[in-house]
Amino acid sequence: MSEVSPEESAKKGVSRRGLLIGGAAGAAGLAAFAFLNSRGGGGGTPADCVTTDLSATEKTFAFSNWPEYIDEDDGDYLSTLTQFQQQTGIQVTYTADVNDNVEFFSKVRNQLGACQPTGRDMFALTDWMAARMIQANWIQKLDKANVPNLDKNLISALQGVGWDPNRDYSAPWQSGFTGIAYNKSLVGEVRTMDELLTRSDLKGKVTMLTEMRDTMGLIMLSDGADPANFTDDDWSKALEKLSKARSDGQIRAFTGNEYITDLAAGNIAACVAWSGDVAAAEDENLVFLPPDDGMMIWSDNMLVPVQGTHKANAEKWIDFYYDPKNAALLAAYVWYVCPVAGAQQEMEAIDPTLVDNPLIFPTPEYLAQTHSFMALTEAAASSYEKDFADATG
Repeated sequence: MSEVSPEESAKKGVSRRGLLIGGAAGAAGLAAFAFLNSRGGGGGTPADCVTTDLSATEKTFAFSNWPEYIDEDDGDYLSTLTQFQQQTGIQVTYTADVNDNVEFFSKVRNQLGACQPTGRDMFALTDWMAARMIQANWIQKLDKANVPNLDKNLISALQGVGWDPNRDYSAPWQSGFTGIAYNKSLVGEVRTMDELLTRSDLKGKVTMLTEMRDTMGLIMLSDGADPANFTDDDWSKALEKLSKARSDGQIRAFTGNEYITDLAAGNIAACVAWSGDVAAAEDENLVFLPPDDGMMIWSDNMLVPVQGTHKANAEKWIDFYYDPKNAALLAAYVWYVCPVAGAQQEMEAIDPTLVDNPLIFPTPEYLAQTHSFMALTEAAASSYEKDFADATG
């Protein structure tokens, strides 16, 4: 089983993930699910809500993305954004204002629900939230003729997702893994979720993620269940295991990406972690590895809202970043899983040290260890989120 330390993967960037369950943020999250459910889950927006595309006369484009998720101009180096503007003549308003899926949803839900512009032509959201917005009919269908590179170059691991099987509405920006991280200066190797939840030398020194799909997905894998196709019994068994570990004092806290600070400081010894966070820490004592039972994979996806007024310009952006050379330039900066086939070969000329990094270009064997979380109905999502919120306190 492969493992990657920051000595091999010293990356720039921050976590893409995070759904805070508990307190005000948890209330907002559950309220968001209820709001989507009230929209009907699949018929919330009439067809005539889609606005007129002004791309032919207005060479502009507004994109909301996560922080530290794109390369930047540096001396003689022209960023991919600058190159896109020069090649297309389209001026980009790029805003890093997606800090959390639910938080961002709260910014735009009223406008989307009322068929009003959000001021954005595209935004990037994680799989489960992307699925919800597509189900609510708040996302425009892409014109395949405008994004030939997407169908041609999307890596096979990200094709055929249940919530958008033909990628008619979404294009992955970057992807990442959820697995186990530990501080090797404090403890020996931690290879399984069962170890994380029961090992005596880890008691009180473990954190789990507040993102339900990551934490519960890994626990279900440890029980031999498939998080992409699980039953209520599978869910209950995993939830009971989590609740017991919490009541036994094994788990110190449930966190967002702040766990990485505690791991580096020695306040915790091991945790459920996102691959990019561990690489970003640039700490030789921190190790990320796939649990023996498998790890979760996720993507942040580019989406064009129904009131995006520059859809064709947004599609040019997608097609540009699905060119392998441009994708490799981006990957060399952000150090997340590159979704574009052919970028690994292009990386040879950009930074040969990254060509074989599995956190950027995972091998088929590495990807074989990954699992996704199944698409949920709004009712099921609300029920599972409530269960998880109760179990995590």
